[in-house]
Amino acid sequence: MAERAHKIEVEGVRVDTRHWIGGARVSSDRTFTDLSPIDETVLGEIAAGGAEEVDRAVAAARAAFPAWAALTAAERGKILHRVADGIDTRREDLARVETRDNGSLLRSHRRGVMPRVALNFRWFADHAETLAPEPREIRDHRERITYDPAGVVAVITPWNAPLMLATWRAGPALAAGDTVVLKPPEWAPLTASLLADITHEAGLPPGVFNVVQGTGAEAGAALSRHPDINRLSFTGSVPTAGVVAAAAAPNIVPLSFELGGKSPLLVFDDCDLDLAVSLAVEQFDNAGQVCLGAFRLLVQEGIAHEFVLRVTERTRTLVQGDPRDERTDVSVLVSRAHFDRVSGFVERALADGAKAIAGGGPNTGLRGLYYFPTILTDARPGSEILTEEVFGPVLTVQTFGTEDEGVRMANNTRFGLAATLVTGSAERAERVSAALKAGTVWVNCFFVRDLGAPFGGNGRSGIGREGGTYSFDFYCDVKNTVFAPIGWTGKEA
Repeated sequence: MAERAHKIEVEGVRVDTRHWIGGARVSSDRTFTDLSPIDETVLGEIAAGGAEEVDRAVAAARAAFPAWAALTAAERGKILHRVADGIDTRREDLARVETRDNGSLLRSHRRGVMPRVALNFRWFADHAETLAPEPREIRDHRERITYDPAGVVAVITPWNAPLMLATWRAGPALAAGDTVVLKPPEWAPLTASLLADITHEAGLPPGVFNVVQGTGAEAGAALSRHPDINRLSFTGSVPTAGVVAAAAAPNIVPLSFELGGKSPLLVFDDCDLDLAVSLAVEQFDNAGQVCLGAFRLLVQEGIAHEFVLRVTERTRTLVQGDPRDERTDVSVLVSRAHFDRVSGFVERALADGAKAIAGGGPNTGLRGLYYFPTILTDARPGSEILTEEVFGPVLTVQTFGTEDEGVRMANNTRFGLAATLVTGSAERAERVSAALKAGTVWVNCFFVRDLGAPFGGNGRSGIGREGGTYSFDFYCDVKNTVFAPIGWTGKEA
């Protein structure tokens, strides 16, 4: 009866509201309220952890580390593949719960997000078995380079893609032989709890994967400053990253940060205009709550009028509504606080002289947190709307004359997560992509991702790269051992 009291039903799926620590469910004296952004109804009261729960989770992860690290990559991989199988089996449950919890489109969760969640375990489990670099030799001495498990990894994730981003970090960490303490977002914590169930059913040993729920100010802060973690991976905003980094600094914990963006979509007059328009409208995905989104539309003057006209027309055809409806293109913002933040950006921009040629305010025809897909022109150069991350369905349009001017405008940002360019010239594609300052550049495409490729940002968009072997460079202690020939005395040197 007590256990039943800690479970809620979301879209027909039972979800435990307690932490997962050391292979068992753990309650807290305090809770926080989880609201669905779809209609702002209460989904449940979630156990709110703090320093005590974090200490317990880190201790469980530390105790589980030696045995997990001692397994071969293949042995760990078998278990992680079973985790992926469990995700595939429960894909529909995970999709429905996450849609209800964070308001993202159900069709996207079914078709793209949840398959990627499973792949995050499969791909890194398999890649861990390949980490045997070519033998090296120096002056007849043999070198052996190994990827040794680092220890306990703290993973702090955001609400816009909570399960995908959690497994994007936990997958390689576990494959590397590390143990994990995950702090999911307080605005969308539920699929992390389901993931804990799946890892348990797959046979992941107790303490190897732990989930501590709570606010960033309490659970997140306690995890960031904990003296017994060995790596810290954080995805979120720049201001929060500064707080996390300051907390981790006294313990000299290596950090991997994937932060905000203000990415450009650079449209040249030799482009396929239909493609350019489609890529621009695609930026309204997830109601603009995407760190990689190219929200600054930079358009060459010769095609600017036609491009803006067609983008505006396409934007007005987007269907906004309940994310559980397959017909919906643009859903809700995640919370009332975030809705007010996005509204504030647009209101200040309009007061500063910008013009809304599409949207420009809340969708009052839909009750709740629905904000119209918005396109702004005539923003003052250097203004807030052009320089700060809005993280909502808001695009700005600026024009440029020459290629050099377009590149300068694209690079005129403190961020550097991604950039997209559209051109019909192979030479220009090579030239401009080389000049753009970003961790990822897409040419005539968008959001094409390879798990083996490096991912991360420049400037205020982050620290480090993850993906492929780059992930293991972070989640492992990379060691070089140099062997002298047997019988070598040193006199030969």
